[in-house]
Amino acid sequence: MAKPKPKRQDRNRLLAYLPAAEYRRLASQLEPLTFRRGQSLHEPHQPISHVYFPRSGVASVVTRMSEGGTVEVATIGNEGVVGLAAHLGDGRSPMETFVQIPGDAVRLEVRAFRRELKLGGALHEVVGRYAQALLTQVGQSAACNRVHSAQERCARWLLMSHDRVPDDEIALTQEFLAEMLGLRRASVTKCAGALRRRKLIDYRRAKIRVLDRPGLERAACECYAFIRAEHDRLVG
Repeated sequence: MAKPKPKRQDRNRLLAYLPAAEYRRLASQLEPLTFRRGQSLHEPHQPISHVYFPRSGVASVVTRMSEGGTVEVATIGNEGVVGLAAHLGDGRSPMETFVQIPGDAVRLEVRAFRRELKLGGALHEVVGRYAQALLTQVGQSAACNRVHSAQERCARWLLMSHDRVPDDEIALTQEFLAEMLGLRRASVTKCAGALRRRKLIDYRRAKIRVLDRPGLERAACECYAFIRAEHDRLVG
């Protein structure tokens, strides 16, 4: 089966794939909202009431360990949907999901989401493809955290965030980056400094700017290209 092709100019790529009639039916139920940094979208083990389709904002799915550490397990932006547990599981997730980078999104009540998927149309197909791509991201990120250097992982994370924002500037702090990567702040400062000296990025006032995208891709580990290629294969 060929991968789907965008049919309209919606900034969320899954919504962009929907045929006109299906999009109109869904659009009437979508609620626009603004993502605020740190905003909670889904709490661990709590019923999911809405799924979110980011358009410019980015969400992080994280796991929190008993000793207090936090590690990101997935990044979701305008290529996907937040809240797949409402479709694949029992409507709850052991993970926490919150806004990583502010921006715009739309949300849909879970009942409406499930009702639309049961119709078996284009949304059902593209969400299924995206679910496979997201599982690839989660699995590859786990391997990456185990075997690759802090600098390679930092470059990979910046590239994944850069893919999901509308320009070259990413609104985040080094403290947040350290938390997402499960690293000490000093380690992230060292990594960011090295990338800055190579003129790949610059940073100031809680913002990181990508200066040399090809160079940053060369600095990243193989995991970024692997995750990106698998997503492109499945979803486009």
